Amino acid sequence: MFGPRKSPETITEHLAGQSLAKTLSWPHLIALGVGAIVGTGIYTLTGVGAERAGPAVILAFAIAGAVCACAALAYAELATMLPAAGSAYTFSYAALGETIAWVVGWSLILEYSLACSTVAVGWSGYLVGWIQTAGVHLPPALLVGPHGGGIINLPAVAVALAVMGLLVAGTRESATLNIVLVVIKLVALGIFIAFALPAFQGQNLEPFMPYGFAATETGGETRGVMAAAAIVFFAFYGFDAVATSAEEARNPGRDLTTGIVGSMLVCTIIYMLVAVAAIGALPFQQLADSPEPLALVLRALGEPRAAYLIALAAVVALPSVILVMMYGQSRIFFVMARDGLLPSGLAKVSPRSGAPTRITVITGISIAAIAGFFRLDEIAELANAGTLVAFISVGACLMVLRRTAPDMKRLFRCPAPYVVGTLAILGCLYLLLSLPGATIIRFGIWNAIGLLVYVAYGRRHSLLKRAAAT
Repeated sequence: MFGPRKSPETITEHLAGQSLAKTLSWPHLIALGVGAIVGTGIYTLTGVGAERAGPAVILAFAIAGAVCACAALAYAELATMLPAAGSAYTFSYAALGETIAWVVGWSLILEYSLACSTVAVGWSGYLVGWIQTAGVHLPPALLVGPHGGGIINLPAVAVALAVMGLLVAGTRESATLNIVLVVIKLVALGIFIAFALPAFQGQNLEPFMPYGFAATETGGETRGVMAAAAIVFFAFYGFDAVATSAEEARNPGRDLTTGIVGSMLVCTIIYMLVAVAAIGALPFQQLADSPEPLALVLRALGEPRAAYLIALAAVVALPSVILVMMYGQSRIFFVMARDGLLPSGLAKVSPRSGAPTRITVITGISIAAIAGFFRLDEIAELANAGTLVAFISVGACLMVLRRTAPDMKRLFRCPAPYVVGTLAILGCLYLLLSLPGATIIRFGIWNAIGLLVYVAYGRRHSLLKRAAAT
């Protein structure tokens, strides 16, 4: 019904010159997960979430984290069972068929490209705030896109292109630098918690849920706890980039489980502490829509030096999120091209670095263009839609493969797979429906375009269908 399926037993077999080099160990994979998860979601979207849910943004973080935890358990089992690049796209190809795999892959392209662009825009906000604090004022027309009355967000474009250059240099080099950047981010968040938590005031949490629980649209704005959860969900889902790296893991059975589950546990604890500290220290109205909410809290508490350090840490370390997400998108593009669903010329790896250089350059230029011209909240919401579809698919793949390939070796076995898979699907569906109507329509248009591309090109050039025909 949904096209041919790849055999799970042969999913790691590839043509010569189209296999990625195994260069990553478990510290690299945990750092990839934490590097992707701890970023714009907590550094900048805390303000957007507070505007939508008030103090209950704390609850929104908890809900989004719980849904992602179910998806992370499913990812851990599938990634160690099918250690090939492509994450949810590859899992779907093996469990659900080519057509669903295409939709998931097309959605992942949207997720990663827009996630990169969101972080680039968030990074730009922190850079501008940090530079202005130092007394330097740049031309406004070069700091925001047309939506804000400017020409282009030049800092966002510059950081996207710089990260692209780093990835072209090689996967291991990029991952090693990422470890350093992750340490900087975690130290900065620790500093924030140390200063903000003692300033906690209970009255700042009242009323706790001013806009209610369910997402509702009033006056063109979508508010409520679930509306906030649907956007701060962006803050959690970087762990799927770890699954994307499966083919490059030296010991996928051990390292992928550690990377996926470990990064989720670390980041959920950090997020809850940061959210409680931020909302407790300052009324949520002051945080709403701030491009640098954590630095804003510290300045309001009379800690300008700490605010300066937090902003500096964001400027230095947020590019690690762009690095991981751009890495993830380039691998999705690469695997889809390797399967023939996109032009096979894109599935070339560099003889020097073992990385897909050509597709990385195309990815980087595309991300830079989006970051230069679009608004942060709109980009994040659309990225979330793509991720939610991928997570729904992973929940389904977990349950399907338990039935269709029950005897296949699983180095990590998800507990209560049918419960976890069902909760992942239902939770993600609820979050998807909690996104603004305009976002869902745009996402539908994106996938309609994708299906046209699949019918016009992918279906006719699929290597799996060609092999079946011969």
